[in-house]
Amino acid sequence: MTAYEKVLMARRKERPGIKEYIELLFDDFIELKGDQLGKEDGSILGGIAYFHSIPVTVIGHRKGKTTEENIACNFGMSSPEGYRKALRLMKQAEKFNRPIITFVDTPGAYPGVEAESNGQSIAIATAIAKMSALKTPIISIITGEGSSGGALAIAVADRVWMMENSIYTILSPEGFASILWKDAKMASRAAQMMKITAHDLKDMGLIDEILPEGKRAMTVLEERLDQELTLLMKIKPRTLVQKRYEKYRYIEGDYRPYKE
Repeated sequence: MTAYEKVLMARRKERPGIKEYIELLFDDFIELKGDQLGKEDGSILGGIAYFHSIPVTVIGHRKGKTTEENIACNFGMSSPEGYRKALRLMKQAEKFNRPIITFVDTPGAYPGVEAESNGQSIAIATAIAKMSALKTPIISIITGEGSSGGALAIAVADRVWMMENSIYTILSPEGFASILWKDAKMASRAAQMMKITAHDLKDMGLIDEILPEGKRAMTVLEERLDQELTLLMKIKPRTLVQKRYEKYRYIEGDYRPYKE
């Protein structure tokens, strides 16, 4: 498939969403709501659950399958309240030594006037900064669209994985084409240039692993989560944070090996 064909695949409403991943991978999920400042954002679903008898915190973008469901969760585009809720749950996870697993699937943070007035950029920046220093394991899976700061706000992790037909990008190909050529119809060309597919990002070292889709997708994901959580939970919190820091400094081209 071309890069843009993968974009269209990533956007298909038939793809598994956060609710399907929770139902198939976790036990006894309890949803937690609110940002502690008075508002709930349905585009972020989060709570606590068990994974193979291990207490974990699960957070992810929520999209709907129907127009009504999409309107209720704002088509997976989160407002500041959503990111503040996600960060609240992450801090709680750190307090109780629970690993964090995030599922990323968003066309981007909500760009509306109200969201900007309520501190959208600050909420995203704070989430990114705080995630980088959380003293608990974090695994993030890009399951569909992973666009802009809206995706990165819950994707700063020790392990970043992508489903093979997902995308991870600074903005949509249509937005890129509109900026560069003033023509959104050139999105296919933009997608090819942007290097946004799982294989492109793996080759550049921006993600850690590509997960297969299809019949064995959930089985493979469950196996990999079990393996990596077992490994990450053995690492001392201080070392875990330092290794996460190194991971992103390496991406920036300024790698400094850390020795405990």
